[in-house]
Amino acid sequence: MTDPTRRPRSPRHPARSRRTFLRGTGLGVLGAAGFASLAACGSEETSSAAGATSGGFGEISVQLSWIKNIEFAGEYFADAKGYFSDAGFSKVDLLAGGAAGTAAEAMVLSRRATVGLSSPTLTGPAIVNEDAPLKIIGTTFQKNPFCLVSVEEKTPVRSVADLAGKRLGIQTGGNEQIFDGFCKANGVDTSSFTVVPVQYDPSVVETGEVDAFMSYLTNEPILLAGRGLTPVTLGFADNGLPVVGETFTVLQSTIDEQRDMLKAFLKAEVQGWNDAVADPVESARLAVEVYGADQGLELEEQVQEAEAQNLLVVTDDTRANGLFTMTDALVQENVDALALMGTEITAEQLFDLSLLAEVYEENPDLITG
Repeated sequence: MTDPTRRPRSPRHPARSRRTFLRGTGLGVLGAAGFASLAACGSEETSSAAGATSGGFGEISVQLSWIKNIEFAGEYFADAKGYFSDAGFSKVDLLAGGAAGTAAEAMVLSRRATVGLSSPTLTGPAIVNEDAPLKIIGTTFQKNPFCLVSVEEKTPVRSVADLAGKRLGIQTGGNEQIFDGFCKANGVDTSSFTVVPVQYDPSVVETGEVDAFMSYLTNEPILLAGRGLTPVTLGFADNGLPVVGETFTVLQSTIDEQRDMLKAFLKAEVQGWNDAVADPVESARLAVEVYGADQGLELEEQVQEAEAQNLLVVTDDTRANGLFTMTDALVQENVDALALMGTEITAEQLFDLSLLAEVYEENPDLITG
């Protein structure tokens, strides 16, 4: 597991920021003893479900992939507006990530969390390499949120061809794996540029220590713009690596034994995210004033991130089919991308989207277009 990394969240508030689901290490470092240790530790941090009553499904825990910022706006709405309690949950604990031992796969396998927010880049290797009995049942982000960010005032990197001769800031760990897949997908000669190991602070682009920096489309470019710079992004999703993000990862046994519970959870999540997409300002307020009140978040910056995030959450396909859904083509694109990164896995091994299909079949009004 990785330790929480500190870097600027905004020009005025130094604190932790993105990224975790590709930064995280594989589950092999834990093994059986590690999972046992996680199960024994427990977690103190929770988020109360507004208006919760004694529901038929009792309490569940959701392991978030990072600190409580705007990224989980849909979960905040589902909690604050009572969608979770209406679905039958007496309490839903939203467990903050970003610290050692909070990887979604490990938390779900140790049963400290019922659902974990993760990515195929972590869940896939866990299934293949660790024989982890996990499945992805939906995805919040339809597009790979990663990019290389540079600035117009220094050395802009607008295309794959522009990588030649550049100094690229790449974080060690999982980000190296995804960047290697990006290079393979584009036939890039990795000897044509220099990789500089960096942390998660985009200041290295501002100072010119690197020409481009691996980041989230919804985070560091906005931070750099807030410093008066002109960010230039080279998105991975549009350049050969369409890996989805913030996937809902669960145990196969939970699907087999508690299918109705998971469907109720997904319904509440869809309701929450429909609201979050429709109201970036309220999304930001919930993050800044309620759920992430201890994180020193800035409202204006979180609104900007929410608006940028919506471009990853909503696509023509989700307008037609509903949030969290994946077309067969997108599923295959993810399987192919994982193969580029060294994980050979089938769609059937990684995904079970049948629960979500049933949710929309039973609740067609959830497809809001």
